Amino acid sequence: MKDAVDELRENVSRPFEAARAMPPSVYTSDAFLQRELNDIFAQDWFCAGRASSLLGAGDYLTLDLANQPVIVLRDGTGDLRAMANVCRHRMSTLLEGRGTVRRIVCPYHAWTYNLDGTLRGAPAMEQNTGFCKSENTLPEIRCEEWQGWIFVTLNPHAPPVAAQLARLEEMIGDFGMAEYTETFTETHVWDTNWKVLAENFMESYHLPVCHAGTIGGLSKLEEMVCPPGEAAFNYHTILKDDTLKIALAHPDNTRLTGDRRRMTYLIAIYPSLMITLTPGYFWYLSLHPKGPGQVHISHGGGMSPEFISDPEAKAQLDQLRDLLKRVNEEDRGCTEKVFRGLSSATARPGPLSHLERPNYDFAQYIYGRIAAAADGGGQ
Repeated sequence: MKDAVDELRENVSRPFEAARAMPPSVYTSDAFLQRELNDIFAQDWFCAGRASSLLGAGDYLTLDLANQPVIVLRDGTGDLRAMANVCRHRMSTLLEGRGTVRRIVCPYHAWTYNLDGTLRGAPAMEQNTGFCKSENTLPEIRCEEWQGWIFVTLNPHAPPVAAQLARLEEMIGDFGMAEYTETFTETHVWDTNWKVLAENFMESYHLPVCHAGTIGGLSKLEEMVCPPGEAAFNYHTILKDDTLKIALAHPDNTRLTGDRRRMTYLIAIYPSLMITLTPGYFWYLSLHPKGPGQVHISHGGGMSPEFISDPEAKAQLDQLRDLLKRVNEEDRGCTEKVFRGLSSATARPGPLSHLERPNYDFAQYIYGRIAAAADGGGQ
């Protein structure tokens, strides 16, 4: 019997003109998920959120990346830093959620670390002649900022984020995404596979139907452009009408001209950062699997500088958040239905539309990472 990797190999060997959706096994197999954790999430850059959410010294967030607990914080010198969220004593996790600390204190025995991860104090250790504070610094994890996003990786050899996304920066540089201000963050867990939700974002073919009650009427299928993807990301674009003013360039925005003043980019940065970037606002999903049938979602959004400075910004923000809440509810319903369906014994992958080109490229990326690891390669 073929395993999920063999089935995916056959799937991605087809040219795009004959492409089909990925086979059900790549969504439902525990063994395939473990390959994804080892060969993708433990190797590539993962988005931890926006740098603007960690403005002051000691501001922190935590996450689990490929089963590794991680702290990301702003240290005393103003730099972003990531480190293992595991005490060097009896290995308790140290921090939870988000917040602000002056120092990191273990909740088990009060070993205390400075914001740079160095051990500050350890009670009742003076009789241990082999104990040395300098040998008990929290392990550092690679952390980089790109266009206002925080990226972390467990892989010491991963190419820099900016190098991998140079082409994307060329494409969207005039939007000035680094200057957009995050105004809200949330976390959710949905009952679907992480790739189902990623693929749902990557194609706008579903908008007229799944989002008929919200944004389905704001875009026309015939105006969607879905070019071939790049090595580290894929994207497609939509031209919005003036129904949602905040999706268009503000009158004070002089960076964008012509159709770019109403253009929306839907960007998927591999493995799992999904960004909707408009001239007026952005919103995003950063996805991490919680087993084959669940996905942890970090969700947030915000506005361009011109809208943040607009006296009507509060009303615009309220309108946007209400819209995004309803859009997410619609997406949750659709993606959970997809996972229930592909878990059926009768499920078979169907042919892809030309509007699902990003999904085809995503499948190529998934297989490429897993095949490279199997061949002893990597980055």
